[in-house]
Amino acid sequence: MAYALLSEDKLTVEAIYAAPYFNDRSESPSDGMEKSYQEILRLLDFMNRPSDGLVFRGSTEYLQDISKPIRSDAALDLVSKAMKSTPDNPLYIVSTGCITNVASAILIEPQIIKNIVVVWLGGNDLNWPTQKEFNLMQDVLAAQVVLNSGVPLVITPCRPVVSHFTTTIPELELYLKGKNDLSNYLYEIVKGYNSQNLDAWSKEIWDVVAIAYLINPSWDRQT
Repeated sequence: MAYALLSEDKLTVEAIYAAPYFNDRSESPSDGMEKSYQEILRLLDFMNRPSDGLVFRGSTEYLQDISKPIRSDAALDLVSKAMKSTPDNPLYIVSTGCITNVASAILIEPQIIKNIVVVWLGGNDLNWPTQKEFNLMQDVLAAQVVLNSGVPLVITPCRPVVSHFTTTIPELELYLKGKNDLSNYLYEIVKGYNSQNLDAWSKEIWDVVAIAYLINPSWDRQT
């Protein structure tokens, strides 16, 4: 999110949507969405950016039926913005979590697929042994809706593609630590995953790749 907002010469961020998630850091999909929403506000505060009219709460649950959308503030705002776009000037939607909000928007107004392009960090490469990947596994029905909708879709496969995009604590100490409050916060988040303080340790920076695709698509091409 910070990468997108700070790339103003390349991107115009029109909205930020909180998505549900459920793991050991949340008590339910609804709690995960709310935690995401609060984290978005926290990051915007670090960046001195206003949140009014920019940030929207998403679905509090996963899709239960491929014909029944969940009408969250995020899904409805996405529909509104997509309907104002055109095939020649489409709205790019980047999803770095489960894709419930996007699937619901498509179900609410199927015509938006003509005006949008979806970039999703989800699933694994088709040659990978399984599709057991967190963003996909959270809401399989939503993924089915998006994949079957005909919407222009760019997938950044988690394994074995994005899993190679890693960083280390020494690298972050050099480029982030001490630069500003936001940089320090991001540094501490990554450092927190290295709970055993291992010297030879690296961490995938999953979400950055989906934004990087929009900034320079050639970075995602095979050579």
